[in-house]
Amino acid sequence: MFGDGTPAVVVGGELSGLGVARSLWRENVKVYVVAARRGPANYSRSCRTILAGSLHGRPLVDALLGLARRIGDGAVLLLTDEMAVDAVSRYRDELTRAYRFFLPSPDTVALLAQKQFFQDFAERNGFAVPRSVVVEKHEDLDRLGALQLPLIVKPTAKAVIHSGQAERIGKFETLDDAIAFCARMLPIAAKLIAQEWIPGPDSNIYFCLFYRGRDGKILSIFTGKKILSDPPELGTTVICRAAPEAQHVLEPVTNAFADRIDFKGMGSIEFKRDAQGRFVMIEPTVGRADWQEEIATLCGVNVPFAAYRDELGLAPVPIGRVRDDIAWRASFLKPWPKRECRPRTRVYDGFWRWGDPLPAVQHYMIDALSRHALRPLLERAGFG
Repeated sequence: MFGDGTPAVVVGGELSGLGVARSLWRENVKVYVVAARRGPANYSRSCRTILAGSLHGRPLVDALLGLARRIGDGAVLLLTDEMAVDAVSRYRDELTRAYRFFLPSPDTVALLAQKQFFQDFAERNGFAVPRSVVVEKHEDLDRLGALQLPLIVKPTAKAVIHSGQAERIGKFETLDDAIAFCARMLPIAAKLIAQEWIPGPDSNIYFCLFYRGRDGKILSIFTGKKILSDPPELGTTVICRAAPEAQHVLEPVTNAFADRIDFKGMGSIEFKRDAQGRFVMIEPTVGRADWQEEIATLCGVNVPFAAYRDELGLAPVPIGRVRDDIAWRASFLKPWPKRECRPRTRVYDGFWRWGDPLPAVQHYMIDALSRHALRPLLERAGFG
């Protein structure tokens, strides 16, 4: 049942957008999702979906302005797509007449999208980050030898990744392989950053999801940890849970980072625990919800709803006990690592809900079958 108050508009109809829509829907907020193509949110009863030509640049802005003419000005705008953050930031003067949203300054949005700036800022301000080298020209390749292997190499700007021009990330065990990759990618990406790999499994990766409000304070924050990524070590979160054991360390660091850079709105910071037990900052998420945002809501910390209320000038909702017996899984096709099993943990599938089943039907019975994603299950059942 939709509420009768100010609606929210969520940009992005994939799993993260579905999680944000469900987080708001459970608080009786009327939700519209703007998506570039049919995805799980299209089939959810938690929202109404509008298809746009693109979630990037001017096409997204035109779609949002068109939606505002239909539903009225003043809806709260929440983003789940990285390039949508860039578009909304660049066209914020137009969009602020139609929507309520809160982002860092245009310069901060642009700079935090550059991995080199985040690295430089963190080092200058005393935050622990992996040792790195920026590669802008062929002569810089000689500097990679100063880093300890293995190495992670990424483009510093994410636009070339989203356009499909460059690979998102590469891990290299030898210096020759890292140099060859950089030499091949430089003409495409223009600038790369090489970092020392922090050894350890996916379960050494932690994150803080948060919203920093207009009063300059973080109004909602949740600490979690990955259990499994896809692909392993380098990929998107597949399984995660609350991590109260790290909360007392990571939340003060997240607060300090947000204060130092005058962060505004929704974001997150990813950390990895190294062999000495030190938490090292990997990268921030700026101006949008994270892929696994719904884990916080399921555990009792509804970050999107905190953002919604702050945009409307309403007082924050007090946070009660944060549950640590819940896990979120993007797909039941990915098995839970045995070493991370915990008794009495309730696992929520990212797509499936008894009260909202169609996103899972669409994903598992239509999309998954068409991509042969059910093959591992059939093989385990003896039908392969």
